[in-house]
Amino acid sequence: MSETPPKRLPLRWLTLAEIVGVVALVIAGLGYWDSHRERIQEEKERSAAARQHDAESRASARKPTFLMTGTVEGSGDRIRLVSVHPDQVIQTQSVWFPKAIHADVVQTTGNPRLETGWIEEGLRKAAGKSKQGRVPVAVMTVFIEDGQTRTDTAIYQLAYSLHERVLRPAKVQLDGLSLARQGVAGDAQAATDTLWAAR
Repeated sequence: MSETPPKRLPLRWLTLAEIVGVVALVIAGLGYWDSHRERIQEEKERSAAARQHDAESRASARKPTFLMTGTVEGSGDRIRLVSVHPDQVIQTQSVWFPKAIHADVVQTTGNPRLETGWIEEGLRKAAGKSKQGRVPVAVMTVFIEDGQTRTDTAIYQLAYSLHERVLRPAKVQLDGLSLARQGVAGDAQAATDTLWAAR
């Protein structure tokens, strides 16, 4: 008995409608994949931007404020002013003492300091019998930080002492400097006068 070969299924061509349906399905899949990939990319970019913003916020929160220390030089004739943070470079300063001590603002450029010569006469008169005390000093400093010019105004307490001398007026000696108030706004002269009056 001879075997009959298996019948082959008749080859059928896809109709135009079926081809259009398959193409539409492929296009829809590609569109979904593309929008999904775009959404993931946007989320990555948003996340990276948020991380950068947080890092900048933390860095600016840690950024040091301007603060000076004073080093007594010579025999107390001068106090050299230096920023606590080495990346803050002092350019100029305006210094206000109480008007009873020194009436005019003192300007310095590139040599930040306080000198006895500026206040000795006024201190001798204002101190009376007191041999030591503190004078409020408002200092507006223009400094460079991260390539930017910035300004800080603060009030410091300048410690002094008077030393009697024979046949000469008492010697005024500057003993140190301490911060009294930061971020002073408004009239620096009035602020020092108020503190001096309330001492």
